[in-house]
Amino acid sequence: MRPLCFVLTPLGRKAFPSGRTVDFEAVYGMLIRPAIEAAGMEPLRAEEEAVGGVIHKAAHERLILCDFAVADLTLAGPNVFYELGLRHGMRPATTVTLFGDTGALPFDVAPLHTLRYELAAGGVPADPAAAAAALTHVLDEARRGRDEPRRDSRVFQLLEDHVAPDIARLKTDVFRDQVCYALETRNTLAAARSAGKDAVQAAALTLGDLSDAEAGVVVDLLLSYRAVSDWQGMVALVGDMAKPLARSTLVREQYGFALNRLGRRDEAEAIFLELIARRGPSSETNSLLGRVYKDRWEAETKAGNAKAACGWLGKAIDAYLQGFEADWRDAFPGINAVTLMELANPPDLRRVELLPVVTYAVKRRVARDAPDYWDFATLVELAVLARDEAAAQAAIGSALAAVRENWEPESTARNLALIRVARAVRGEALAWADAIEQALRARATPAI
Repeated sequence: MRPLCFVLTPLGRKAFPSGRTVDFEAVYGMLIRPAIEAAGMEPLRAEEEAVGGVIHKAAHERLILCDFAVADLTLAGPNVFYELGLRHGMRPATTVTLFGDTGALPFDVAPLHTLRYELAAGGVPADPAAAAAALTHVLDEARRGRDEPRRDSRVFQLLEDHVAPDIARLKTDVFRDQVCYALETRNTLAAARSAGKDAVQAAALTLGDLSDAEAGVVVDLLLSYRAVSDWQGMVALVGDMAKPLARSTLVREQYGFALNRLGRRDEAEAIFLELIARRGPSSETNSLLGRVYKDRWEAETKAGNAKAACGWLGKAIDAYLQGFEADWRDAFPGINAVTLMELANPPDLRRVELLPVVTYAVKRRVARDAPDYWDFATLVELAVLARDEAAAQAAIGSALAAVRENWEPESTARNLALIRVARAVRGEALAWADAIEQALRARATPAI
């Protein structure tokens, strides 16, 4: 699959103040499109994204997520300059600018390294083959140097300490809904996830060079490996993908997640601590770090090392709590903090104050947004913690119906089992909670 190259260009025919016109459809068809295709990329122009005349959401999504972009600044209007500014604010490199006139560039973009092409009578390129070859050469250079690209954004040139925002930093569970790419590839990976690990591995072989594939495809494959619990596949894929994508927060988080599932907890912990140090606490990163500490607590508990286990439990609670405090709207780290507080011996008194806060957060999300599995699973777990059978029974059906990946119900069942064991030590038992735990296990794949 060829990488996408987004094209910013005026549309139709436009005129200079002198009356001389430019046929931008000819410029695109004779120069820009052939150059991009010769560079082994797929050109994508804004109007090709139009749905019912509204192009803003899809066009801006592509503008930010496409690895490469070409912007024709000839007679460019405010929309082209706005989109170029948006691109330069998000992407330090891999944006090529063109100008089809012998005059001066507009002042604000004059310092940019811009390719020029000449216009003939009728506003078409005077020598389209030569101009296309020059553009192909620049795109080839950008493609070869994409791991350590030359900065072409004035924002990143002027502000040396400016950190590029994580273009792939979308909530991982909704990534496929937020990022559009080839429908055929989406369907192939969706079918493979349903068929299991071997099918996902086979689908990956059809995608070609993953270091050059569109970011949406690569991340969907990464999440497809996760869906079938192929942790080694996730780790290998991160090594194969383009370095800028591999360095993104979303991918680093999923890489650490896979390492932890493989038992490489020191490496996973280092990744999450580095992300928190660089970008601050977040509900997602802190939850993944909390899981590392939680797994270490369980390991030490099984080994009979009570003091070490107590230390890891405290670190897990702190990590989850910090994640919840970073974003009160995300109940996931909050429910994990409350659950681990319940498991402490004696139980952490802070759970009494935190439980209604987490409950409110998840109920607001269910009422406001499109709830997913974790929202309903959190309601189940909160009800068990509160010993509220009616609330638990009301939520479990929705949770089971919303399962997307088999490891999800197993994860919730695992938490309920920890609560059950801790309460059994204190002489407490909830038969209805045990039944809910078993229903979750039955929904999960036994091998997970």
